[in-house]
Amino acid sequence: MATTRSIPPQSEEKPSAAEPLTAPPRDFKTLSGMPIRPLYTQADLPDGIGGEKDPVGLPGEYPFTRGVYESMYRGRLWTMRQFAGFGTSEETNERFHYLLDHGQTGLSTAFDMPSLMGHDSDHPRSLGEVGREGVAVDTLADMQTLFSGIDLGEVSVSMTINAPAAIMLAFYVVAAESDPARPVPAERLSGTIQADILKEYIAQKEWCFPVDPAMRLCGDMIEWCTKHMPRWHPISISGYHIREAGATAQQELAFTLKDGLTYVEQAIERGLDVDEFAPRLSFFFNAQIDFFEEIAKYRAARRIWARELRENYGAKKERSWLMRFHTQTAGVSLTAQQPLNNIVRTTIEALAGVLGGTQSLHTNSYDEALALPTEQAVRVALRTQQVIAHETGVTGTADPLGGSYFVEALTDEMERRCYEYFRKIDELGGMVQAVKRGYPQREIADAAFALQREIDSGERVVVGVNRYTEGDDLEPPILRIDPGLERKQLGRLQAARAARSGTEVEHSLGRLREAAAGEGNLMGPLIECARAQATEGEIIEALQAVFGRYTESPVF
Repeated sequence: MATTRSIPPQSEEKPSAAEPLTAPPRDFKTLSGMPIRPLYTQADLPDGIGGEKDPVGLPGEYPFTRGVYESMYRGRLWTMRQFAGFGTSEETNERFHYLLDHGQTGLSTAFDMPSLMGHDSDHPRSLGEVGREGVAVDTLADMQTLFSGIDLGEVSVSMTINAPAAIMLAFYVVAAESDPARPVPAERLSGTIQADILKEYIAQKEWCFPVDPAMRLCGDMIEWCTKHMPRWHPISISGYHIREAGATAQQELAFTLKDGLTYVEQAIERGLDVDEFAPRLSFFFNAQIDFFEEIAKYRAARRIWARELRENYGAKKERSWLMRFHTQTAGVSLTAQQPLNNIVRTTIEALAGVLGGTQSLHTNSYDEALALPTEQAVRVALRTQQVIAHETGVTGTADPLGGSYFVEALTDEMERRCYEYFRKIDELGGMVQAVKRGYPQREIADAAFALQREIDSGERVVVGVNRYTEGDDLEPPILRIDPGLERKQLGRLQAARAARSGTEVEHSLGRLREAAAGEGNLMGPLIECARAQATEGEIIEALQAVFGRYTESPVF
């Protein structure tokens, strides 16, 4: 039943539009719906999992609630890794050099939609999308140009790609080893490739193969990197896109950790020692606008991961218990209305990531609700991190919020709700079966609908969108991708095909199909295809001839 609100009598002096009339009563709760009490005391610290009081502990000590390192940022700042990619590899290479010249300490690569979906730039479905959301990478030559002039033995590189991740890793390995100025063997390469295929079926919806062969490819990468790339993180288990799809903080935490534990189980089933691969598993979390909830999420994540790896999966080395993660501020929190407000949102979210103990951080640019970011917006985003690092004093002590009654109680509650989801997923037969049955997809859809309903009703305020809407809404200058870049990329693709040996390409693709029909690791054949200069699309089609394609069942 709708409620009515009394309207105060008009006065001669009208209230400012920036000041709302008497605020409606509201329940205090986090962005994810957890109730918030008016005051927290020591009595609000609940019993930990297992019925024992969970001590706050110390940074660098199991279960690492307060951080994975004793000194945290006193010893070393987080890696400032701005996400970048647009147009052809030439334009993105220029942006990479720009970011490195302005103090960025790691590179993070955004690929365009055709590359993410496994299509070459001349595929019919690529029309109009080439280079628009990220960089177009079709060939080994594109990967070589992308990192031209950059010493890959010194710079840590992240690549956000999933279904074709094994192919892009093969391109990267061959590009590094064949650099005429700075050849770098695979064992010296450092960085991360996302490769988290489960979250694609859960949230982002970019896939090339059915679930089971896609999981095989993911396992092949973990196994191969464990043996040949000791400095490389073969998978970044990603809650970011789960959260962007509308998940609550608890859902992001639970589904992400359960995905990660599923990859651990898969690797162990392959005969790998957990202590050989677990130290190189990394995570990627969202930093939403609810400051304390996000900090509690990161603290709970570290504690749960450490406990599970040590107690349930038999990891004996401390490095295997450590959850190291990258954080990106929430793209979904950015608004097209009053876009300069996004600088404030991003700053608060970035600070939550830092106080939550992140190992690397990307800050979104204020204009990203409108287009890919301009250089000016990227610089402001990077400067946001630098101000936090050098001016605020938050790096002076490890986990400065540790011991806060509110933060500790919220951390315990986050952990409790995470284990509730674990139990439900286990009842369904594990994460792969839960995904096939649409369970996490339905949970996220329901959460997204509930949040949007709160925003539409005004129950949840979004400044500049459903309250305080007056003001200057002029669009800032935005980056416009030259349509000519698509034609340029098609020319690059044609030139690469003309310069290679067609016979060598066909032989390498044939050997890949044979390997896919068997049970061996596919990374060797994929690297062979990369050296033969087969394109991404050709490699995907060769694998689809064996694995088939995937169509999602509707979730209601």
